[in-house]
Amino acid sequence: MQLILIGYGKMNRLVETLAREQGHAIARVIRRVDDWNQGWSPGLVAIDFSVPHAVVENLERALGAGIPVVLGTTGWQDHMDRVRQLADAASVGVVYGANFSIGVQWFYRILAEAARRMPGGYESYIIETHHRQKRDAPSGTAREMEALLAAAGHAPVSIASVRAGAVPGTHTAGFESADDSLSLTHAARSRRGFAAGALAAAQWILGRRGLHEFGELLDTAD
Repeated sequence: MQLILIGYGKMNRLVETLAREQGHAIARVIRRVDDWNQGWSPGLVAIDFSVPHAVVENLERALGAGIPVVLGTTGWQDHMDRVRQLADAASVGVVYGANFSIGVQWFYRILAEAARRMPGGYESYIIETHHRQKRDAPSGTAREMEALLAAAGHAPVSIASVRAGAVPGTHTAGFESADDSLSLTHAARSRRGFAAGALAAAQWILGRRGLHEFGELLDTAD
């Protein structure tokens, strides 16, 4: 697989390392939107871990060149309508996710089922912790957890965001009643799991069209 890396921060540097370990090639690194040009060869996939304000323009450039995109950048959801419009009009696909950890995708499913079964007398909350450089708060993962809890009738009474140190990402959903409490936690040990998920998404999106959420990868796995 031939990859274009959009952005070259900690995540895409790790994607590059893991990609080379798996035998993939890095065709180009896009550090600025001015780095784009046309005439790319077939079979390329772009992996975007850049900044929210550049997402739409990067998608326009990549999809216009017939390059599918793995969108790992967070904090761009205010532009969802435009992103969907671009993906729907393209000949290739886009896969996005608030979190590219496979473990987090299973965590979402466990949390949704727990919330669905939890009696109405419980109040829910979310605590999420990330490294101090994390730009968005609450995180995209916490936003997804909030939506899952709300859909099950347990909209969280609060979301707490902690930014400190070098924590890759820890997310806890708790349920409190007068009699007891229950909590579910996913803790990432490193960013390697996110990079592995992004590479899995890059392979999965080849040959597909339209806009896809990363969780679909689990739902369509053999």
